[in-house]
Amino acid sequence: MAKKISGYIVWPPRILSLLFIITIALMSMDVIRPELSPLQILAGLLMHNIPTIVMIVVLSIAWKHEIVGGLAFLLAGLLYIFMTARAKIDWSVALSWNLTIAAPALLIGILYLISWYKKRQK
Repeated sequence: MAKKISGYIVWPPRILSLLFIITIALMSMDVIRPELSPLQILAGLLMHNIPTIVMIVVLSIAWKHEIVGGLAFLLAGLLYIFMTARAKIDWSVALSWNLTIAAPALLIGILYLISWYKKRQK
């Protein structure tokens, strides 16, 4: 029974991390426009996918060391909130961006920390 319960704690942050990374990567596709050259599109995709590449590296480390994933995703979510708070945009736009990007990152970070804590208790 204990092994089954620990699986429920271990897998959600990993699966949500993968889904979050895929979502962020899909959002970078807005760079593809007919008026741009292939080189401009490639450069835009590279620039827009830097956070995706960083999150893939974090996920690969967090797969074994949950504390890294927990702290990295929490930090990423808080950094995004800070960046949108400093931007000169309407509060409703900032709120929707934070709910779309920062909230999932914070949730994933919390789930990684719970997984790390439960693993440490054993």
